Amino acid sequence: MRHNKKFNHLSRTASHRAAMLSNMACSLIKHKRITTTLAKAKALKMYVEPLITRSKNDTTNSRRVVFRYLQDKYAVTELFQEISVKVADRPGGYTRIIKTGFRPSDGADMCFIELVDYDENMAKTAKKATRTRRSRKSAAAAEATVVEETPAAEEAKAE
Repeated sequence: MRHNKKFNHLSRTASHRAAMLSNMACSLIKHKRITTTLAKAKALKMYVEPLITRSKNDTTNSRRVVFRYLQDKYAVTELFQEISVKVADRPGGYTRIIKTGFRPSDGADMCFIELVDYDENMAKTAKKATRTRRSRKSAAAAEATVVEETPAAEEAKAE
C-alpha cells in the first residue's frame, strides 16, 4: 500500500534527490527561469515554494533554515534581498510551470518553471498595452478622420 507517500522519488536515492532539488532551486533563484522535465518541475515547485514563503520573514533562524536546504549563500542572499521583497504581498503560488513539448531523444515531457513576478511577457501591464482594436477603415481614411477632428476640438476649446 502507498498510504502517505505523496512525493515523487524521481528514480533517485534520497541523497541524490535532495542534492538535485537543491541545485535546481539555486538555479531557479539565480536565473528566475529554468528548463527541465515536467516531473522534476513539479517536485521543484513543492521544494522551493515553502522556502520563498520562509524568506518573507527575514530573521536569522529563517536564513539558517533556508541555507540548510539550498547550501548556497549567494542564492540565499538573493532570495532574501530581492525575491522576498517582490513577492511580499503574494499569498502563495510563486512559481509557474509552462509545458514546452517533448524532448526528441526520449520523449520526456519538457517544461520551464519560472518565478511568477519576474516574467515580463505575462505581466498584467504589458498585456493591456499590447492590445489594439482593429477597424475596417483603411489607413488613409483613419488619418483623414484624425485630421478632421482636430480643428473641431480647437474650436470647442475657444468657445
